[in-house]
Amino acid sequence: MPRFLALYMGTQNSEIQKAWDDLPEAEKHDRSQRAMTAWGEWVERHRHVIKDVGSPLGKTLLASPEGIRPTRNAIAAYVIVEAASHDEAAQMFRNHPHFTIFPGTGVEILECLPMPGM
Repeated sequence: MPRFLALYMGTQNSEIQKAWDDLPEAEKHDRSQRAMTAWGEWVERHRHVIKDVGSPLGKTLLASPEGIRPTRNAIAAYVIVEAASHDEAAQMFRNHPHFTIFPGTGVEILECLPMPGM
C-alpha cells in the first residue's frame, strides 16, 4: 500500500499563531489539553494505517554545497501513513486538531514514491 508523509505546518509569524499568543494563559492551557486529547483520538482512529506516529520537529540545519547553516521552514511535525490513494490519505487529516484547535496552518500530504532503479 502506498505511504504518505504528512507534514504539520505552522509558523510563529502566522496570524493564527499571533491570535493564539494573545489568548490568556488559562485558555491556552485548556485548548492545549483539548487538542492533545483530540490528537490522541485521531491517532487511535488511524492507528491501523499509521506507520510512524512521528514527532514535533526542532530547529533546522541546511546542508548545501555552501556548507551547513541554520535555516527556517514552516514544518512543525510529521507522521507517515498508508492509504490506497493520495486523496484517501488527505481525507484522514480533514478537520485535524493541528489546525482546528492548535494554531497550525494546515497539513501537507506527500506521497512517498519508490526510489528509481530499486
